[in-house]
Amino acid sequence: MKLALAACGVNPPPSPKFFYARLDRLAADAALAGAELLVLPEYVSMVLAGTEVKAPDLAAELNTVLNQTDTLLENLSTIAQRHQLHLLGGSLPIRDADGKIRNRAPFIAPSGNMLFQDKQAMTRFEDEEWGITGGQGPRVFDTALGRIGVSICYDSEFPLHVRAQVAAGARLILIPSCTASVAGFNRVRFSARARAVENQCYTAVVPLVGNAAWSGSIDINIGHSALFAPCDEGFPDDGVIAAGPLNEPGLTITEVDFTAIDIVRRNGNVLNHRDWETAIPPCPVVELV
Repeated sequence: MKLALAACGVNPPPSPKFFYARLDRLAADAALAGAELLVLPEYVSMVLAGTEVKAPDLAAELNTVLNQTDTLLENLSTIAQRHQLHLLGGSLPIRDADGKIRNRAPFIAPSGNMLFQDKQAMTRFEDEEWGITGGQGPRVFDTALGRIGVSICYDSEFPLHVRAQVAAGARLILIPSCTASVAGFNRVRFSARARAVENQCYTAVVPLVGNAAWSGSIDINIGHSALFAPCDEGFPDDGVIAAGPLNEPGLTITEVDFTAIDIVRRNGNVLNHRDWETAIPPCPVVELV
């Protein structure tokens, strides 16, 4: 399967129409390159706020996007259908029936049908400053391309979140991200690499990039797209399949081979996927005096 990982910039478009045209061009370029799956970053939807908000205002930015949720999802569905791609539409804030706002990733088939993965663990900024609430736990999408999991940014730093998806059959974990520091990007990047090793699967990190002086929510964004794999037979020694340039928007086109995952899980130098349960025995506390 060929993947298109879209590191997206945060320059505000003059109108929502221009924002959707920008995403449509990314999808067209991905399809032209032969990609079957296009992945957008966490909170790419917040770029829409720049069409109305001209100075940092967390509440106004959030409300601007919340008011366009239905239109945003309709446009993402149309883009997936037009270009006959599977599309992970980054993530967007959605207000649920209980009144709480959750960070939710739409995964869209070429038919236009979509399902969602919530972000479960909130960062301090989301929880304490922005009022975003953790959502439902991990799930796996059974697609025509294979079983795929989505672990949004901070969720990827928790091994059991990804492990639940791998145990349900996922061999590729998509990690849309939005990180405001080199340290934050490295936390997600190194966690993604660890998840690939310990589960013998692929992980793909796709970040927002660039600075937005107009925004309080996506003001600083650091990172690069990358696809990681186990550091074992059939893969690069460092586990890096592909990596885009740091802090530059654009597509990173790469491929995943699920057969190679199956082979390394059977015949690798180590068998992390098989040995996961036995590697975590009970841990008694013993007194040493």
